[in-house]
Amino acid sequence: MNDFDVTNLTCPIPISDYPNVLLAHGSGGILMNQLIEKIFLAAFKNPILEQKHDASVLEPGKGKLAMTTDSYVIHPLFFPGGDIGSLAVHGTVNDLAMCGAKPLYLSAGFILEEGLPMDTLWKVVVSMAQAAKNAGVQIVTGDTKVVNKGKGDGIFINTAGIGVIEHDLSIAPASIREGDAIILSGDIARHGMAVMAVREGLEFESMITSDSAPVNAIVEKLIASDIDIHCMRDLTRGGVASALVELAKSANVHINIEEEKIPVHEDVRGACEILGLDPMYVANEGRFVCFVPEGQADKVIQIMREYSDAEEVVCIGKVSLDKKGQVTLKTSIGTTRYVDMLSGEQLPRIC
Repeated sequence: MNDFDVTNLTCPIPISDYPNVLLAHGSGGILMNQLIEKIFLAAFKNPILEQKHDASVLEPGKGKLAMTTDSYVIHPLFFPGGDIGSLAVHGTVNDLAMCGAKPLYLSAGFILEEGLPMDTLWKVVVSMAQAAKNAGVQIVTGDTKVVNKGKGDGIFINTAGIGVIEHDLSIAPASIREGDAIILSGDIARHGMAVMAVREGLEFESMITSDSAPVNAIVEKLIASDIDIHCMRDLTRGGVASALVELAKSANVHINIEEEKIPVHEDVRGACEILGLDPMYVANEGRFVCFVPEGQADKVIQIMREYSDAEEVVCIGKVSLDKKGQVTLKTSIGTTRYVDMLSGEQLPRIC
């Protein structure tokens, strides 16, 4: 595991020599070699990466492997509570955790736009290195491409992740059962609104910060505490509503949730109202739902509250079989309505 302090790193490529990314930084020549050696290897330093081979040889240990990949194209690159670098780590780490896997290794593919300030790239890379260290993973391989100015919007990042599953639980939509309690790990919609507030120039009394964070430590604690986890899902694009609809259809069950139990910060709710958005459909980057037997719900909540605001970890509903494939929401005024997926894109470029 990384044992160096990424917070003390300074950009090793002299800004006066190459203040911006050039097409030559992706050409395979001296400048590309310098970029890899002095930016990426300097920030992501570990013995596996330092093999400098076409692929990395990994020894994940016992158990089954889980693998995932995702791409990040967020605008703006920096937002309150995070940036594209930390987001790329958190998103992939959390996808592995939702399978019950312990994340171990990441790859990092960078598509850089010609003219990108080198200092901007360095800040993103250092943030990414810190996020990987905090999540307990290593970035062990990668790739860099440079595209013409105007063709890449600064930085695009692809990360793939590998994790090991060292338990006998079958954590998947097919494992959801009638009577399961649905535990939400915290407040919703903050990531999407943090990004949109910056993009739209919205100002509030307090700054809305993204919830972007790794959740693998929480999941590992749940598994170590002998929680019979049936399913988990992180609430990224499409928010809690889309995630639950996907699960209801995949598991062919009826998911009942209560609006009043779903925590939304007042500044986030206000931002949603200004933009005409439903917080149920706004993306999160550090929140997930967990399906467990009803008898274990209190224990799950207790464990999750060690990592989050106690009042914001709640049971938001239960699973039944009377309306299979459907999600229903009991509203704050006592009525019940069906929840469906969005027909289009509500918030573009937020992850």
